[in-house]
Amino acid sequence: MTDDGLVRCAWGAGGAMRDYHDREWGRPVTDETGLYERLCLEAFQSGLSWSTILAKREGFRRAFAGFEPDAVTRFGARDVERLLGDAAIVRNRAKIEAAIANAGAVVALRGGEAPFAELVWSFAPATSPAPGQEGDIPAVTVESKALAKALKANGVRFVGPTTAYALMQACGLVNDHVAGCHVRAAVEAERTVALQRLAARS
Repeated sequence: MTDDGLVRCAWGAGGAMRDYHDREWGRPVTDETGLYERLCLEAFQSGLSWSTILAKREGFRRAFAGFEPDAVTRFGARDVERLLGDAAIVRNRAKIEAAIANAGAVVALRGGEAPFAELVWSFAPATSPAPGQEGDIPAVTVESKALAKALKANGVRFVGPTTAYALMQACGLVNDHVAGCHVRAAVEAERTVALQRLAARS
């Protein structure tokens, strides 16, 4: 229990992480831009703390044109150098180039069998049991392995099974708020609605 009397996942107990935990993590993200942004941020987070990424989030949004895939696909070598000099983001060439390439992959998927959002959400499990404690939460699942494989097959870079699972957690494909967490029930209700809506579209 935290200082406001509410039970939370331990990682979301305070500061900016608390707000992210309560308002965003696990809430369904089903739009292309939102999913692309989170894919990029999860890739940039690799090897760093999530609090570092949150602190730079607005900088990332400015640097990457609000994560609008169509805009990012137009980035060229000059933009890569600009981004490498931008202290408001994580300056890693491989990750920057992957974010640009991934925008192209997202746009290309619009003309395929399943647009980006539909492809990602097709790997959401039907049920998402509550972890008893954070130590019960896996880093990789069968679904995240399959999602990473599908994304790579469609030209998405810098996404392995661990990053894919982090994306699934962040975007509500799974609900990994622990049992007793005060937002778990609301998150699960939103996840159920999202799955129903996506099923109705297919």
